[in-house]
Amino acid sequence: MSLPSAPLSSRRPPSRRVLSLVVAPLIVMVVAANSAFFLWPSLVDTHPLWLLTLSSQNRYLALTTNSLDAWSYYLVATLRLLAPDPLFYLLGLWYGADAIGWMERHAPSLGTSLRWVEKGFAKARHVVVFIAPNNMVSLLAGAVAMPPAVFAALNISGTITRLVLIRLLGNVFQAPIDAFLGFVKEYRWYLIGACVLLTLLSTWSDRRSGGGEVEALRHLGDDLADEAGGNDPADPTGVADPADLSDAGGTTDHPGSTGPGGVGQ
Repeated sequence: MSLPSAPLSSRRPPSRRVLSLVVAPLIVMVVAANSAFFLWPSLVDTHPLWLLTLSSQNRYLALTTNSLDAWSYYLVATLRLLAPDPLFYLLGLWYGADAIGWMERHAPSLGTSLRWVEKGFAKARHVVVFIAPNNMVSLLAGAVAMPPAVFAALNISGTITRLVLIRLLGNVFQAPIDAFLGFVKEYRWYLIGACVLLTLLSTWSDRRSGGGEVEALRHLGDDLADEAGGNDPADPTGVADPADLSDAGGTTDHPGSTGPGGVGQ
């Protein structure tokens, strides 16, 4: 399976300075999302907007939707969900298949999902971007050089549709959601302690294996430069052809709990 792509001559990897301007916000969002993991029991019912600012994963959206007015919910959640997508789109646009390989190596838990998304993307890329406007899909959209205006329109409309559906489901299941929030309030400190322990264990595992999500992003430039250096010498850009996306990268183990593919969640 291969994905059609723009000519390689249109792909020009950026300078290290420009790349750092893309990577730095992603690192901030990784730290925010990881912080949300152990702070959510204390924020979900007291400061729901703070929680959604840190991370707008589906579970946080569902737990907070009934506590927020529509304007606050849609504004904060939309901006947080969209924040990493154009950055991943640029990485895909600049590095093509090399960026796909990098994500597969540093987020091995996403390897199977990524290959499944690639298959769907080859058949109906516009539908996939609308239905699943996430980091992986944004990377693929950039790798096949989807027009920016088309990507933006599908990404924004798909994100808003997702939020509408979650809010509707939140209204339908308000009773069980309220019951769960009551449980969280009663056992808040136990839950915080458990989440902190899991975070510490994940950090310890990352350090033992010499990596982690933040470390992976910090070294993204070097990793992609190494990838480009191993490509066909006849390719003047040093970037792999996105037509080979289906074979991009491997699944080398990496300890990140969510990997770079989870930044925007």
